[in-house]
Amino acid sequence: MPLKDRWQYPTALLDTTMDQLRTLLAVHEAGTALGAARLLGREQSSVQKQLDTLNRNFGTLCGEPLVVKRGRSQNVLFTATGESLAGLARGTLEDWREGLYDCRRRLGSRLCVGSTRYILGFLLNAVELVTGEFDRRGVELKVEHVRTRDLLERLDAKELDLVCGSVLTTAGHDSRLDGFEVMEWRRSGLSLVTNLDAEELPGPSVPVSELPRLPLAVSADGLIPGFLRGWFGARYRQELHIAAEIDTVSYGLELLSSGVLSGCVLVTEGIGDAVADGRIRAGAGLRTLELTDGIGPELEVLIGVFVRAGERTAQDAGHPLNVLWGALAAENARWRSVMRKERPGR
Repeated sequence: MPLKDRWQYPTALLDTTMDQLRTLLAVHEAGTALGAARLLGREQSSVQKQLDTLNRNFGTLCGEPLVVKRGRSQNVLFTATGESLAGLARGTLEDWREGLYDCRRRLGSRLCVGSTRYILGFLLNAVELVTGEFDRRGVELKVEHVRTRDLLERLDAKELDLVCGSVLTTAGHDSRLDGFEVMEWRRSGLSLVTNLDAEELPGPSVPVSELPRLPLAVSADGLIPGFLRGWFGARYRQELHIAAEIDTVSYGLELLSSGVLSGCVLVTEGIGDAVADGRIRAGAGLRTLELTDGIGPELEVLIGVFVRAGERTAQDAGHPLNVLWGALAAENARWRSVMRKERPGR
């Protein structure tokens, strides 16, 4: 292509704004101008005007409109050209957003961190230590809730810069973690929290092989199903007595403490310890039993702080990512010191 031709673009293309591209994507998702207006929080007439402009301009450029109106209350029909350009619009906006985030991340003006529910307290304690410095430096700190199942994927996709949480891993080397730097706080197995009496379920421990005979409250995703698949295979639901489906551990504990369910909830050892110590109100009156893994494979919960490999070392010690990492290391040391005093035998 001759050099000057590189700078020659159709006027209609150059007049297209990113806001118009966003409107096109909203219509593609919602199906109608009215639905897109609701997604974007603007008037339907504004959305329709932009859609008409895109239809007219790209209809002329490409030979067919992007969308075709259908009957009343029906979704618009995206033509082949419309589908193609909607894909280009999505890629354009995502590339620009990621590029902006990369620039801000490199300069240290923005930090996006995530935490699973039960680790949030540790993160917030560390955030409190750095908030004053970040405010003085104009660093934007965004904290998000992240589900265990999405933790590594969201970090790898650069949606988050740092995550505090738990992942299911195997004892020893786990190749899934090769792309991440990990500040390991704790490795543990699972515990069993129950309202069954000691005659029906003696303690202080229960082997995994006993789980099929116990009524269980089990979540549909997260760490626990990962353990169960590892122990009993993909058909673990057919192998176990699942008495209740739960969305959160707290809900499962409330089922047991209220007496609505007589049975057990599988939890991480950390949560099991918190129930035993009375630190979780929903677990009042319940017993915690150690779950002994004797059927393999050897699975563990790895609790800690995760960042993408190489990102901390690429920055100086004053970069916000390294400052927050240091605060989290200090919080971990403080927590370990408290636990040693409270539980000298553990």
